[in-house]
Amino acid sequence: MARVAASRRSLLGHSYNLVGVVASLVILAWTLIAIFAPAIIPHSIGDIVDDDYFGPMRHGLWLGSDYLGRDMLSRVLMGARYTVGISLAAVCIACFSGVVLGMIAAVTGGWLDTCLSRFLDAMNSIPSKLFGLVVVAAVGSSIPALILTLAVIYIPGAYRFARALAVNINTMDFMTVARVRGESTAYLIGSEILPNIMRPVLADFGLRFVFIVLLLSGLSFLGLGLQPPLADWGALVRENIGGLPFAAPAVIVPSLAIASLTISVNLLIDNLPQKIRDRDA
Repeated sequence: MARVAASRRSLLGHSYNLVGVVASLVILAWTLIAIFAPAIIPHSIGDIVDDDYFGPMRHGLWLGSDYLGRDMLSRVLMGARYTVGISLAAVCIACFSGVVLGMIAAVTGGWLDTCLSRFLDAMNSIPSKLFGLVVVAAVGSSIPALILTLAVIYIPGAYRFARALAVNINTMDFMTVARVRGESTAYLIGSEILPNIMRPVLADFGLRFVFIVLLLSGLSFLGLGLQPPLADWGALVRENIGGLPFAAPAVIVPSLAIASLTISVNLLIDNLPQKIRDRDA
């Protein structure tokens, strides 16, 4: 038992299980693919390399071909670049904005806290898919528009989560001592509150990344995501949906890619070490 426990220790002193390690490797693999996709794709994403549409897996076309005879492996690898990149940019903006606003509201209180909370509660009451459909249909589906739209949708949730954590920290004795010393609001937020809520905020970051990936894929499947010739995984499913009766890899593989990324992030969060996952650890 001692040897098993020792084998579950990392260099940082946290214990990990096999599920968490495997999930981390899957996430790392998709991240590296997203970064280096242009250098590793075997064909250009627009080249027609097959005489048949919805071609099967075979040598040279390891994931078959799509509805136009293009290489699906190349398109899935490049789709990772857009799915992971757009989702990561959106979740960074959403979590940074929500966490900063939540900590400011918790520390200052008063009318600022009330106004921010009521406004963001009203934003949160709008269904995310409906809001995304309306905004993208109105301003277009360029990459910057998609990133900002997805970020705005998830800022209220990040704000509520961070504010709830910061309010609890704000009532503790060391915060009272810091105020008596005359510390500024910026110091209270950056040096007292943020370090004490960082761990649960990171776990929330991962969950919101999953939500954004699924929402982006849903918008693309409805035709309001990236437009041709660009394509994320949701758009790949939509444009190859005609191959579903034939069990074509062109429609199955992008779906599996979405599932592998989102499930891996969820499994990683569920299997994080207790010291990282729990704020009181």
